[in-house]
Amino acid sequence: MCCWTRTWWGLLLGWGLSLPFVTFTNAEETSPPNIVMIISDDQYAGDFGFMGNDKVQTPHLDRLAEQSVRFVNGYVPSSVCRPSLVTLLTGQYPHQNGVHFNHPPPGFGKLRSPGRTKAEFDALREQAIFLIKQAPSLPRILQEQGYRSLQTGKYWEGHYRNAGFTAGMTTAQPSGGPYGDLTLPSGEVVAHGNGDAGLMIGRETMQPIDDFLEDAGDSPFLLWYAPFLPHTPHNAPEEFTNLYREQPSIPEHTIPYYASISQFDATVGDLIAKIESRGLIQKTLFVFVIDNGWQADPERFREQLQEWDHTKESKRAPFEPGLRTPILFRWEGKFSPTTHSELVSSVDIVPTLVAAAGLNPKQYPFGGENLLPVLEGQAKPQKNRAVFGAIYPGDATSLNNPAGDVAYRWVRQGKYKLIIPHSQQGQKPWNRYLLTPALYNVEADPQESNNLYKQEKFQKVVQKLNKKLNNWWNPKE
Repeated sequence: MCCWTRTWWGLLLGWGLSLPFVTFTNAEETSPPNIVMIISDDQYAGDFGFMGNDKVQTPHLDRLAEQSVRFVNGYVPSSVCRPSLVTLLTGQYPHQNGVHFNHPPPGFGKLRSPGRTKAEFDALREQAIFLIKQAPSLPRILQEQGYRSLQTGKYWEGHYRNAGFTAGMTTAQPSGGPYGDLTLPSGEVVAHGNGDAGLMIGRETMQPIDDFLEDAGDSPFLLWYAPFLPHTPHNAPEEFTNLYREQPSIPEHTIPYYASISQFDATVGDLIAKIESRGLIQKTLFVFVIDNGWQADPERFREQLQEWDHTKESKRAPFEPGLRTPILFRWEGKFSPTTHSELVSSVDIVPTLVAAAGLNPKQYPFGGENLLPVLEGQAKPQKNRAVFGAIYPGDATSLNNPAGDVAYRWVRQGKYKLIIPHSQQGQKPWNRYLLTPALYNVEADPQESNNLYKQEKFQKVVQKLNKKLNNWWNPKE
């Protein structure tokens, strides 16, 4: 803890002077809201009390949902963390911002090859950082409007300043803590790349948030809360594990995962209490989303790590368990709590927040929709909207060439979802989730087990969705 304290106060010294406070005028003069983004890491969309799971205990998230505009049929464009998180930073699809991978060339395995030095490892990871620096990131946009911003938790883009945060925990250097460091075959310790010291938030400490809130003063702020939870390792403290022990209805392989969900939920309660205790609740817009789905697989126990791996249908896959997420927006006094069943996407979050801050999202190259009129009750969600995404391997073979790595593209409109697999360099589609195109009625067949693609009566649906998918992004063009 002492090492962490020194690191954090070192970051405090680098914040510099506060930017000027800015007000905006629409029908009446209002101040831009503080923004708190709460991002769950590796969680199935249905594993909340408010989403109908009566086994998992999520009282704080349930309370947040009760006070929010709830989009219960949300999607993320990609079912793995880095591309999904960069969408939440930029409001762009991975093929737009270029961050469609977790690891840049030559890939995670070769990054750790024998003889690799820390300097070489760091340089190889750094080669992809220009992508976030050139993107329209939310922290940079808001900083121009007087916002302070804090990065905590999961974050793959090197130093927190690369994305425009004015303060943060991640510095692309080893943290010395239990998470985020990697030992090379040479014995040198490097930052893994997924957040280094930032991964302590929620698991080890919440102090950086207290310090930031105290320092922010009257400036509006953006707080990125993306803890390494309920992500593996599912090693929640006993108080959370005990919630599920000796309950016959909860399978053994699910208990560690559920305990980590409850641990995450408790930290969300702590975070919201920090905002409430400072009298900021009516000045703060909360957003909640999952970065990608995750389900424990009883058939995939990892002996070395002593934990269960995820199902093949969830994380990394083009299927519903990996892509679905509830999306919540809470702004007390501004948004009336309600539930919407229409399709939305996490790519909509940044344009919506930019609009809430008083800016016109149309001036930026976003890929999503501005949902603010819906949140304010001035418009209804699009009834027949299509949502899109693409799946890529974790390792990029090259930069600035998403078409060269894309493995699957998908589109959902109404009850139908089309998935198109892509082969690269003569190989079968990555991970072999599908070898041929598939059409599913995901309302009648949520398990995506009945492929309708070749049935004659569905050919018009196939043609319609295929056209929409190519209009969204055609990697051959």
